[in-house]
Amino acid sequence: MDTGDYTPEEYERCLAELARINRFLGDTQALKKTLLRQIEKANLQNFSVLDVGAGSGEMLRTIAEFARRGNRKTNLCGLELNARSACAILEQSKNFSEILAVRGNALNLPFADDAFDYAICTLFTHHFADESVVKILTEMARVSRRKIFVIDLHRHRAAYFLYKVFCTAFNISNFVREDGSLSILRAFKQDELKTLARAANLTEISVARHIPFRLVLQANANRSK
Repeated sequence: MDTGDYTPEEYERCLAELARINRFLGDTQALKKTLLRQIEKANLQNFSVLDVGAGSGEMLRTIAEFARRGNRKTNLCGLELNARSACAILEQSKNFSEILAVRGNALNLPFADDAFDYAICTLFTHHFADESVVKILTEMARVSRRKIFVIDLHRHRAAYFLYKVFCTAFNISNFVREDGSLSILRAFKQDELKTLARAANLTEISVARHIPFRLVLQANANRSK
């Protein structure tokens, strides 16, 4: 997907397979153990979240289901540059009126300062060069009142090998298999993510490992001066 060299049919299958992979490989669990746990701890009854590079909106629906279970009110927005993905967010979230989709560029978010309580992104930043990641983090912090959360891949030799085993076992398409393998090679170590967050002038930075082979960056949205 990094190259954009795919047919519409490949893209549709890719969306379905990526949602399946996310459920099995821990992105949803990482979200629950970080953002959702913090919302519970703060006892927020009304909150808003921007998902940057939201794909088909899988994480947004997880947040919406969490909010409904706790009788919380929420406003959720998925940002996608890709027109098909922006449409997919709405198509697959038709039972969630609290979810909206916006087309826009993560490097220049089309929102006012402090427009959301939280900004998140999942398996997104590894697609960009370091200087662009810094810009994305800066923009996420700009539009957030509380914290930002970045869930991404942990670059590790075992992750590369086990991903190939997973794809074979679950008959994942060659397109997604190759894209995922490339993504792992482009992924991060903990110190690398911390360095990028510091370059974005974020504060209260932490990067934690989550099984299997996920990193979660948390940072205060109040940027240091």
